[in-house]
Amino acid sequence: MAAQSRWFRSEAARGWGMISPPALFAMALLIVPMISIIWLSFVTQTGVISYDYTPTLDNYRDAIGDELSRTLMFRSLWISMAVTATTVILAFPVAYFVSFHVEPSKKSRWLFLITIPFWTSYLIRMSLWKVILGFSGVINSALLWLGIIDTPLQVINYNAGAVVVTLAHAYAPFAILPIFVALEKIDRSLLEASTDLGEGKVRTFMRVTLPLAMPGVIAAVLIVFIPTVGDYVTPHLIGGPSGKMIAGWIYSQFFDLTNRPLGAALSVLSMLIVGGVSLIFILLNRRFLGGRR
Repeated sequence: MAAQSRWFRSEAARGWGMISPPALFAMALLIVPMISIIWLSFVTQTGVISYDYTPTLDNYRDAIGDELSRTLMFRSLWISMAVTATTVILAFPVAYFVSFHVEPSKKSRWLFLITIPFWTSYLIRMSLWKVILGFSGVINSALLWLGIIDTPLQVINYNAGAVVVTLAHAYAPFAILPIFVALEKIDRSLLEASTDLGEGKVRTFMRVTLPLAMPGVIAAVLIVFIPTVGDYVTPHLIGGPSGKMIAGWIYSQFFDLTNRPLGAALSVLSMLIVGGVSLIFILLNRRFLGGRR
């Protein structure tokens, strides 16, 4: 009893007391719905709102065996990978410039400018890209005015490429900020030591800066990749038939086709595939960093 009394008066007990309310709130909003979806994926729907609760794997067999579901899942993966690669590749130079070439007193101003897109609703930003890439949008109008094309281009909108461009713009700040934080933590004396040892700027970047910035790159990759796989709004607005992703199909199963168990099974499979791909990337990156050391 004395030990328990001391624990309740300890710093750890006060810490647990502080985080318990938000932890319980997070569990209610995240864990409970996830458990519900997993549970729903193992039941059979017998009517619009009636179910047979006998556990079954038929929903997973239908999800895996359906060619459309497999096509949309693979399309979602490669679109998300393309968005992630594009976003991180474009975000790294911006973060590098702000970290290494902007005066310390002006870095907060640059970060403020980077976060400006968050001021506007995500839906509005997607709609604006629809206007920019549209048949009579900004790009086609400019190309027509310059005389580069005779008729408006139709290939820049309502396809997977338009989804990649739009999502890359939407998630750019999410990639820039973690990479910037990782670059800021690099000890500049290490770069000076590399230069003193005769390494050029390129080799210093590849052998010192980039490996030390990899934690930020990993964070940027995961922050961009995971949510884009399940993005619904952008493919729905500007994806067209060739840009549809798995989230739209899951939505249709739940609300249009009223096959909620199949939609739940597709959701669980999507989570497993995304989690597996993310874990593989993390493991490969750790092996890379271990080899560099």
